[in-house]
Order: sequence, then structure tokens, then C-alpha cells
Amino acid sequence: MSSFETKATIANFGGKLLKLSHQSTSTGTPMNVNLYLPPAALQGGSSTKVPVLIYLSGLTCTPDNCSEKGFFQAHASRRGLALVYPDTSPRGANIAGETESWDFGAGAGFYVDATAEPWKKNYRMETYVSEELPAALFSAFGDKLDAERVSITGHSMGGHGALTLYLRHPGKYRSVSAFAPVSNPVNCPWGQKAFSGYFGAENREEWKRHDATELVKGWKGGDLKALVDVGTGDNFYKQGQLLPENLEKAVKEAGVEGLEVRYQPDYDHSYYFMSTFAGDHVDHAAKYLFA
Repeated sequence: MSSFETKATIANFGGKLLKLSHQSTSTGTPMNVNLYLPPAALQGGSSTKVPVLIYLSGLTCTPDNCSEKGFFQAHASRRGLALVYPDTSPRGANIAGETESWDFGAGAGFYVDATAEPWKKNYRMETYVSEELPAALFSAFGDKLDAERVSITGHSMGGHGALTLYLRHPGKYRSVSAFAPVSNPVNCPWGQKAFSGYFGAENREEWKRHDATELVKGWKGGDLKALVDVGTGDNFYKQGQLLPENLEKAVKEAGVEGLEVRYQPDYDHSYYFMSTFAGDHVDHAAKYLFA
């Protein structure tokens, strides 16, 4: 019996978008997740298992934002990929202060397992996204999803999540991509606020273990298979929240190959930007998922 409750089933680009909910042992809370099954996954038979692209959302988002505005399903339908849209944090953990700001706490889990009180019991989003959720999905939808072929992508805080989970778990994902990622959180206000809360202000070594720019310095996994897009009209880029140049510099100095960073003229931080390049990111994942 599936551990998921299906809240809605929506026809979309020939496939089905499932709005699911389940009780998480990682976060100790109910968690919502959206799953898009392309037409290829609905044909029946064990030979129709499709690869999976996990999409990690940015600050304040739920599984619905990108499902509704990112246009990923159109491209996933075309390429025969399933899409997984996790939430961005636990909801309803009832920790004092968790809903006081938009860039920390609820909607802002940063895809890390917190080590500091009072967050460490519930804010365990790295374990949830990298271990618990995939295992639950592959158990419940094992006839449709191929657990051996998984890639990861994300936007902003979720771009940080995609890059760091990819770098922290070599071999788990076939490729990685990111839209406007928080590339060097130890050196930007968003990251410093989040890491101070989740890890403690003095625990700077732990901060580095969740920073793509720091992690890539020790990367031994060969070709990065990484695509990053950043809009030059993005105010958060201009304010120094994203710092993709720091990631590029670290990759170059480490002698690592396989990172493509594209600066897209005039594009901002929004879903207008993401929907424009969603096809490129789905195609990037498909290149490795179908290799």
C-alpha cells in the first residue's frame, strides 16, 4: 500500500501531475510533493520505467509554484522524464520563530540537515530529499520510476540544494543543473543567515560542507555534468546573493571539467526566466539519463 495520499490528479501535456502528501520520518511532519508522470510512464508494463528529474524550489516556494509556472512538464513529456517537486521545508513543526521571516525557517530549509537547536529535530531536508523521499517514491511507483536513473536541478536556494546534494553524494545523480543558484552561501547574506541558524554562527567548517564553491574544491568525481543559467537582470545576482563567479573560479582552480555557466542577458530571477530555459535543463538531464 502506498505511503502517499493523492490529493489531486491533473492531466498535463499527455501525462499526469499527482499532488501527493505523506508523513515524513525525517522531518516529523506531513510533507507535500508533486510528481509528474509523462505519457511514457502511463503505458503500462515493466519496460516503461522512466528516469527521474528532481527539481528543488527556491525560498518561500511550495511544490506548486514550479509545477504551475515553470513549464517543465511540457519538456518532460517530450523527453519521457518524470519530475519530482519536493517542498522547501517542513510545515507545521511549530518551532518558535519559524514563520517570522521569508528567508529562514518555513519555506527556507536550504536542503540541509540542521545541527543546531531548535531546528535539528525537524529541519532535516538533506536526508528527506536525498534519501527518504526518493525511497518512498520508488517504493510506491516502482513500476513507473527508474531508481537507477536520477538527475537533479533547482532554482535559487534550490539551485544551491541541487549543486550541494550532487557534490555531497557522488554517483547518486547522473547530472546537475541550476537556475540562478546561491552558489557560495558562506559569503552571501541569505546563506550566512540560514547557516548561522541551522548550524550555529561559529560552526564555519560545517557551513563549508554545504557550499558548492567550497565542495567543488575537493571534487573527485570527474566531469561535473553541470549546467548553470544566471540572468544578468536578476536583482539578487546584482546584490551579491548568487555569486556564480566564485563557483566558476573554484572549479577552474580545482582543475575540474564539465561546468557550463551561461549569463542570459536581461533575464531576472522569476519564472519568466526559468520557463524560457526549462527545456535546456530538461534536455541537459535527458542527455545523461538516457546515455
